Amino acid sequence: MRPFMNNRARLLTGAAVVVIAVGGAAFLLTRDGAEPAQAVAAEAEAEAAEAPEGVVQLTAEQMQASGISVVSVERGGGGEVRLSGRVEPMIDARAAVAAPVGGRVERVLVAPGQAVRAGQVLAVVVSGDAAVMRADADAASAAADAARSAYQRDSRLAEQGVVARQDVEAAHARYLGAEAAGRAARARVAASGAPNAAGRLSVTTPISGVVTSVQVGPGGFAAQGGVVAEVSDPTRVDLVFHAPPLAAVQARLGSTIKVQGPAGAFDAVVTGVAAGAGGDSGATVVRARPTQGQPPPAGASVTGVLTTTAAPGAVTVPTEAVQTVEGSAVVFVQTKDGFRAAPVLTGRQAGGRTEILRGLNGDERIAAAGAFLLKAQLGLGDADHGH
Repeated sequence: MRPFMNNRARLLTGAAVVVIAVGGAAFLLTRDGAEPAQAVAAEAEAEAAEAPEGVVQLTAEQMQASGISVVSVERGGGGEVRLSGRVEPMIDARAAVAAPVGGRVERVLVAPGQAVRAGQVLAVVVSGDAAVMRADADAASAAADAARSAYQRDSRLAEQGVVARQDVEAAHARYLGAEAAGRAARARVAASGAPNAAGRLSVTTPISGVVTSVQVGPGGFAAQGGVVAEVSDPTRVDLVFHAPPLAAVQARLGSTIKVQGPAGAFDAVVTGVAAGAGGDSGATVVRARPTQGQPPPAGASVTGVLTTTAAPGAVTVPTEAVQTVEGSAVVFVQTKDGFRAAPVLTGRQAGGRTEILRGLNGDERIAAAGAFLLKAQLGLGDADHGH
C-alpha cells in the first residue's frame, strides 16, 4: 500500500502547486493588470462588432500568407456535351468520275493512290456515239453559217428593192433557228467530254485530290454514266457527330469542339446542326470542320467535347471559387477590408469554370484558390469545397 500512498501524495502535492500558481496569476492580473486585460477584451469585442455577418476581414499580409488568390469575374461561358462521330470527306471533296458516253476504254492514265489536280485526264475513251454527236454539231454549225449568209444577202437585196421584205424576215427566222440548233449541238458535245471527230474523248477529274479507286481498264468498255475512277481530297474533311436531341438547342454555328482522334487532339468549329437527322434514334447531327492540327483520315472514328453557349447575361467563375455555406452556393467577393460571402445561382460547368446565373454583375473580384479557407473562417458550414 505504501507505493500507492506515495503516488497519491505526489499527485495531491502537484495539484496544490497548480492551484497556488493559478491563484497567484489571478492575483497579479487583478492587482497590476486589470486595465490591460479589459482593453484586450474591449478591442476583441469592437472587432467582432465591426465585421458584419458573412464578412471575413483579412489584411493583404494575411491573404498572402494564407495563399488566397483573387481573380476577376468573366462574362460568357457555357457547358459541355460529349459526342462521338466519324470523319467524312466534304461533299465537294469527293468525286465519282463517270464516262459521259458509253465507249471503249483506250487508255487509263492513273492508279489508286496517285495525286491528281483538277482537270487532269484519268482515262481516254473512244465512242461511236460521241463521234455522231460531234458530226451533228459540225453540221449544225455549218447550217447556221449558211443561214446567216442567206439572211445577210437577202438584207442587201431588199435595200436594192430586189427582194421583198417578207422574204428577208423569213431568212432572218431561218438564221435564228439554225443558230439555236447549233448551240444545242455544241452543248451536247461539251457534255459528252468534247470528243474529236473520231469520237475520242478524255475523262477528267473535276477536283484535286488522290485517286481512291479505278473501275475500268484498257480495252474494257465504259458504260454511259459508269464510274471510271473515284477521287477524294484527304485534306478537306468534315466531322459528323451524333448528339443528344438537346444539343439542337445548345449547339450554335461557330461553337467550339475539342476533338480527340487516333493521332491526337485538335480543334474544330461547328458548321451545321440538324435536329432529328440521326434517323430513328432522333439524334441531332452536328457537322464540324477542323480549324487547326492535323485531322485524321476519312473513315476514322473520333470523339469530341462540344462547348455550348452560355445563358444570356451569365458570367463565369473558377469552379473552386464556389463554396457551399448553410446549403447555399456562395462566392467570396473582395472588399476593402476582406471578403463578403455573396449568394449566387449556379448554372453549367465546363473547363473548370461555373456559370453564375444570378448574384454577380460581372465587375467583381472574387477569391478563387483558397476560397474554402474563407468558408472555414466564417464558421457557417463544413470545410468541404462547394460544387
